[in-house]
Amino acid sequence: MDLNLTGKTALVFGASQGIGKAIAESLIKEGVKVAICSRTESTLNETKDKIGAEFALSGDLTKPNEARRVTEEVIKHFGKLDILVTNTGGPAKNNFPDVTTEQWQTDFQSIWLSVTESLQAALPKMAENNYGRVLMVTSIAALEPLPGLTTSNGLRAGLSGLARSISNEYAANGITLNLLLPGYTATDRLKGLNLSEEKIKEMVPAGRLGDPSELADMATFLASEKGAYITAQSIAVDGGVLKGH
Repeated sequence: MDLNLTGKTALVFGASQGIGKAIAESLIKEGVKVAICSRTESTLNETKDKIGAEFALSGDLTKPNEARRVTEEVIKHFGKLDILVTNTGGPAKNNFPDVTTEQWQTDFQSIWLSVTESLQAALPKMAENNYGRVLMVTSIAALEPLPGLTTSNGLRAGLSGLARSISNEYAANGITLNLLLPGYTATDRLKGLNLSEEKIKEMVPAGRLGDPSELADMATFLASEKGAYITAQSIAVDGGVLKGH
């Protein structure tokens, strides 16, 4: 299927490894000019060379206005921005009584404000061009809370309401906003847990971990003209883990 993405431009956050890297790689294969961002500059440059990204910028999304700065620099580099993929790593585990105000503030900046900052920079430019695709990579925790992840459960769930609100404002400009909810996916972070095959089968009806490329291919479809009528949706790529949605 020709997704007609050749020549489009994209910024993918959290793209030095894992799901972000897979999304960037999938877009590049479809002819998209991709800028990637992550915190660690050395790893980021290695990834840039490996997957053939056009541009790489380091940025720490736990710091105010970093996401805006990166987005503005990418727009300046390309002259436009067609596709924005927001993606942040998971915060530290926590139960509600143990969450400090400092952690709420740090995680709010990373999970929530980094998204709004990048959107404030990207959406006006997308509206000028009457084309835009925003993909927010969150987690199945946005729909069904996971134990010990209080800040992640609360903040990621709120992004769904944000996407629905913004999509109403920008749909007429050819802009879509969707959330991608990965389940148990074979990233370095999850591999480090050394889950047994039996445990994985207990957790996932499909009986295996997801491959990052499976979520990435969904992201690329939604980023294309084929996904023009899909907006404000929370799409789980989880092998059947979610039960109530």
